[in-house]
Amino acid sequence: MTRTIGTTASAPTSTSSSAPPSTWLRLLESRALFEFGAVAAAAPWLRVIGRGDNHPVLILPGFLADDPSTAPLRYILRGQGYWVHGWELGRNLGPTQQVVDGLIDRLHALHDRHGAPVSLVGWSLGGIYARRLARRFPDLVRQVITLGSPFRITETDRSAVSGLYQRLSPRHVQLVDQHLPGHDAGELAVPATSIYTRTDGVVRWWQCLESSGDRRENIEVYGSHSGLGFNPAAIYAIGDRLAQPVDQWRPFRAPPGSDRFFPRPATWSGDAPPTATPA
Repeated sequence: MTRTIGTTASAPTSTSSSAPPSTWLRLLESRALFEFGAVAAAAPWLRVIGRGDNHPVLILPGFLADDPSTAPLRYILRGQGYWVHGWELGRNLGPTQQVVDGLIDRLHALHDRHGAPVSLVGWSLGGIYARRLARRFPDLVRQVITLGSPFRITETDRSAVSGLYQRLSPRHVQLVDQHLPGHDAGELAVPATSIYTRTDGVVRWWQCLESSGDRRENIEVYGSHSGLGFNPAAIYAIGDRLAQPVDQWRPFRAPPGSDRFFPRPATWSGDAPPTATPA
């Protein structure tokens, strides 16, 4: 059977697996420095365009990162009118027992503190955590927004950091799905937005794609994996998604004249990764 992603089709087998992004794409991750500079310049504008309703937002960092990596994003979203929180679990070394228990406790604590469902924003591995939390505790979660999160990655797929992740795996919870169900447990019951870049140098971009469906969407931006949390276009999209009233979710629409920042996104429409490597 032919699988289709956007306008790209291929015919994978059940044993197909994905290699890491190319060396060229990994070298392009240095663009994150320029993206950081861009968000520093755009931060005053991004802070004032928000129309937040003061609901709680929890930001989860990527693999090997910690709360300082999400500080610019939290600063901007606070300015837009949200109660924004870091995860307060130190460096993200993978799904250790401390992380799994800490995520569950943090979500419950913020929900109890604010008396409202929490929006979860996760970068890379942090986004996978966010989706797992939402799958187990949908009543506590308002929506999930992920940044370059390869939630379709399988055990045989490889990313640019797979080797290090595997070296840390003895620290990880062995039966994590029993605590926080993964993608195989079904679609999320809350709105889900996946923000990705085709020039991702850490994970394969198509592993980040949502399938078409009610309250699910993909938003494509230009940039690097390591800079998604600093990417002005990605942050604009996050603010737009957070501003939606509860139970009035609508797909993202880029502002007029912004096509150069928001390419037409792809949609996952198969059940296996492609054998081709478009990026």
